[in-house]
Amino acid sequence: MSDSSLIRCYSGSRFRLADSIRQEQAEWRPNQAEQFLHTLAGRFTANKKISRQTVNHLNKYIQEETRILRYFAPNEWAMRLPQAIDNLKQQPHDFSALAKVLSCVGLAAEHTLGYFPHPVQFFGAYTLLSGSLAQMQTGEGKTLVAALAATIAAVSGAYVHVLSTNDYLATRDEEEMRPLFAFFGLVSSSIHSKTEYEQRHKAYRQNICYVPAKEIVFDYLKDNLSEKYKHSNCLQYIYQLQQSARQKDTEPMIPALHFCIVDEADSILVDEARTPLIISRKTDSLIEPELLKWAIDTAGSLKESVHFTVNHTQRDIMLMPSKLQHISAPPEQVRSIWQNTSWQKWIIRQALRAIYLYHPDKHYLIQDQKIQIIDEATGRLMPDRSWEQGLHQLIETKEGLPISQDRETLAKVTFQRFFRQYFLLSGLTGTATEVAHELWTVYHLRVCDIPPNKPNQRTYFPIRCSSSLKQKWEMVAQDAINKAQQGQAVLIGTRSVEASECVAKQLTAYIQDGIEIDFVILNARQDQHEAEIIAQAGQPHRITVATNMAGRGTDIKLNAAVKQVGGLHVILTEYHESARIDRQLIGRCGRQGDVGTVQVIVSFEDELLLYHCPILCKAGKSVKPAWLAAWWAVITAKLAQHTAQQQHRRIRMQTLKQDRELNKQIGFAGKIH
Repeated sequence: MSDSSLIRCYSGSRFRLADSIRQEQAEWRPNQAEQFLHTLAGRFTANKKISRQTVNHLNKYIQEETRILRYFAPNEWAMRLPQAIDNLKQQPHDFSALAKVLSCVGLAAEHTLGYFPHPVQFFGAYTLLSGSLAQMQTGEGKTLVAALAATIAAVSGAYVHVLSTNDYLATRDEEEMRPLFAFFGLVSSSIHSKTEYEQRHKAYRQNICYVPAKEIVFDYLKDNLSEKYKHSNCLQYIYQLQQSARQKDTEPMIPALHFCIVDEADSILVDEARTPLIISRKTDSLIEPELLKWAIDTAGSLKESVHFTVNHTQRDIMLMPSKLQHISAPPEQVRSIWQNTSWQKWIIRQALRAIYLYHPDKHYLIQDQKIQIIDEATGRLMPDRSWEQGLHQLIETKEGLPISQDRETLAKVTFQRFFRQYFLLSGLTGTATEVAHELWTVYHLRVCDIPPNKPNQRTYFPIRCSSSLKQKWEMVAQDAINKAQQGQAVLIGTRSVEASECVAKQLTAYIQDGIEIDFVILNARQDQHEAEIIAQAGQPHRITVATNMAGRGTDIKLNAAVKQVGGLHVILTEYHESARIDRQLIGRCGRQGDVGTVQVIVSFEDELLLYHCPILCKAGKSVKPAWLAAWWAVITAKLAQHTAQQQHRRIRMQTLKQDRELNKQIGFAGKIH
C-alpha cells in the first residue's frame, strides 16, 4: 500500500490531491495577484547559496548517529530506518531527526557500494527531500545523492521516479545503485525506449523506477488517452491496442506521481521544455510528393535578399511577396488548395527553411535512407522524432530520400504541466543558477547551491581567438597534440557532428606528418559506443573529440599517470547558446579536487557570434593584439548568449501559457507499446 505522507510533509501548503485515475497533485492555477506575488518572491528566494557551516552542522549530527549505529549489525540498520522516518515526519526539517535517517542509509551505502557518502552528498539528499533543486558541481557524486533520497522516500512508502536524459544513464544508474535499494528490501527497475508494455506496467509499480524523462511523459499521455478518450473515434485504435495488452487490467500504467528526482534538471525542465511532447500516428499527407519537389525546386531558384531574408537567430524565413509574382505554378495533379497563392507561399517558405536553416551533420544525420534528428543540446540522435507541418518531408525531398508518411497529432502535453503534478518535485544539476528564477516561477523549485566537497584545482589558460574557422581548427589540433604528447588526456568539445569531423580531419593531417597520437570521435554517429569511448578517455596521450554528449552524465576516470602531469585537458572550441552547456563541458575536468586544465579556442566566424552579434564579429576580426581580440570575443559571446537565452525563455513562457505546439518546434512521435 503506497504511503506518501513523508513527501507531503515536504510539499508544503500548496498540496492538493487531484481527482484522477492515479495519485497526483492537482494543477496550481493562481489568480493574477497570486502569480505576481509568487514571481516576485522568486526574485529573492529562487537561488539560495548553502554555506559550508550549514553542511558541517548537519554532518556533526550524522557523525554522532553513525558512531552509535556502527555498534549494531547491518540488518539492524534496515530495521531502524522506518522508525527514524516516522520521527522525521513529525519534524521534517530538524537536523537531529534527519541525521538518524541519513546515517542509516549512509552506512548501508558503505556496506553495499563500498563507500560512505561525504557531507555534501548527505546535504544534497536532504535538499532533494525538501523539494528543491540541488546545484552540485560536476564530480560530486550526484548519482549517489539521488539514490540516498530515493531510498528514504521509497522506505516511507512513496513511489519514486528518478528521471534521466537518456536510456543509457537510466539503466546505468539503476544497476549501480540496486544493491543499496535491495539492502532495505526495496525493488528498483529501469525503463528504456524498447521496454514493452508489460514490463513498463510492472516497472512503474516497483518502489523506485529509473526512466528517461520523455518515456514517462509519453506513458502518462497514453494513460490519459486510453482512459479519457477511449470512446473517441479518432483515438479508438490506441485504446484497443492498450486493452489487448492489458487484458482485464484497468489500472493506469503509472500508478502515482509521488516523488520525482530529475537528474540534469536544467536540461529536462528548461531546455527540453521548449517543445511539447506529442503522440501522433501516421496518416496520409495533404502535401503530395509532386508538390514537395516543386516547392524545393522553386525555393532553390530564389535568391536571398532578393526574394527572401533569413533570420538565423529565430530560425525563420521572411518572404518578399512583391518579388514572388513570377514563380511557376504547382503541378496540376496536386490538390486544388495548392492553387491558392497564400498556401503556395507557405509551402515555399517551409522549403526555404528546409534548405537554409537545417543542415546535415549539424541538425540531422542520414542513416539507412532516413533522416535522424540530432539533439543540439546533447549531440545525441533523437529516434522516433520528426519535424512537423511538412518540414520533415521537405528535408527528405531535398536530400533525395524516400518520403515518410506525415503524422497526425493525437495528444500532447508540456513538460511544465506534467512535472507540476508530482506531489514533490526535486532535481540535481551542476548548472542552474542562470535559470533559477524561471525554475521557481514555473515549477516552484528553489535552487540550493551546495559547496563542493573538495577545493577546485582546475586551471584556466588564457582564451585564444582566431579570425577564421580554418585557423581555429589548426590551433585546436596543435593545442590538443601538445597536451597529449605531455601525457595528459584531452577532451575536445564541439557543437556539431560537422565540427567534430573538422577537428578529426586536422588531427589526421598531423598523423600523416609523422606525429604519433591516438584520437577517437564521439558524436551522433558513434553514440551507441559512448560508454566504451568515455571509459578510455582518461588514459595518457588520449584525445577524444566529442559533441555535447560528453558534457552531461559522464564521468571520465583518470589514469594515475594522467593526474601527475596535469589531469584532463578540456578544449572548448565554440561557445554555446547557453553558458550552462559550456560549464558542463568544462566540468569534465577537475572533478572531486583532481587537477585539470581548460583552454577556450574560438573564432569570430563561429555561428553563435556571427548570427547574434554580426557587427561586433566583423569589428573583432581587425582587433589587435591577441589578448584584446580574446577579450572582445568574450564580450561578444556574453551578449550573444544573453540574446539567445532571452529568445528561448520567451518561447518557453509562450509554451507554458498556451500549452500547445509551436510551428517551429520538433515533434516527438511516441511509440505505442
